[in-house]
Amino acid sequence: MDAEQLIKQFLDAIWVEQGLSKNTLSAYASDLYIYSGWLAGGKLLEVDKTHILHFMAYRHNEGVGKRSLARVLSSLRRFYGYCIRESFISVDPTALIEIPRIVQTLPIALSEYDVELLLSAPEISDLLGYRDKTMLEILYATGLRVSELVNLKFEQVNFNQGWVRIAGKSDKERLVPIGEEAMSWLETYIDNARKTLLNGRQSDYLFVTNRATAMTRQAFWHIIKRYAKKSDIQKDLSPHTLRHAFATHLLNHGADLRVVQLLLGHSNLSTTQIYTHIARERLKELHAKYHPRG
Repeated sequence: MDAEQLIKQFLDAIWVEQGLSKNTLSAYASDLYIYSGWLAGGKLLEVDKTHILHFMAYRHNEGVGKRSLARVLSSLRRFYGYCIRESFISVDPTALIEIPRIVQTLPIALSEYDVELLLSAPEISDLLGYRDKTMLEILYATGLRVSELVNLKFEQVNFNQGWVRIAGKSDKERLVPIGEEAMSWLETYIDNARKTLLNGRQSDYLFVTNRATAMTRQAFWHIIKRYAKKSDIQKDLSPHTLRHAFATHLLNHGADLRVVQLLLGHSNLSTTQIYTHIARERLKELHAKYHPRG
């Protein structure tokens, strides 16, 4: 079979076996098609370690960072692991290649004061401002990913019990409490601002634009950037800033790490443990600032 057929067969196989998300499959596909194009002849099964190293060097020279290079190598490893299992090849060309070392950087977490500033920034007398305020409240109250927030539908929210049901990465489902204050904002938004924005039109999505369509992740992130600037928050916010704040503030107030893991939808506790480092750094800052011998 040709390179394209082989890649498609691989993607179909891992989707069936592991139920990977569309984003993950898309990343694998992108890496493999770039790799296949670089090989020119597309002979994916006729390579050795040298080919892989040269390709990694090529991607590095193209400006690809260490984290992305690690993902590229992970894609190739999984692909050639599949080829071994299917007996397409007998030797894995990636077997002796080390993953580039990545210095783990702590995510930026807003202080509780900064979060209050951000949540207060939208002008709630305006329809879109009220919607934005509600979205920010929900985001901070639940720790959802931005993509999960903008794709929220009515069927996912239990308004009586105050829970939201999320199908996260790899379609792993989790239940997250919304909290009284955020729920109050949500209910008022639905009864007032949302109805006006829809103007008789129908939508399954909770948060809509003035065109009655669902908001995109990129559009909402521009909104957050605007409110951060309005609040004079001097930090480079990322798409997960409020999610990071949600986790860090829970830990700062005594939440159990495994509870935070469940709320965030992390498969491994090690992923959640980075927030304990943020919490410790915050404690050190407070100690240095307020202790007489700090």
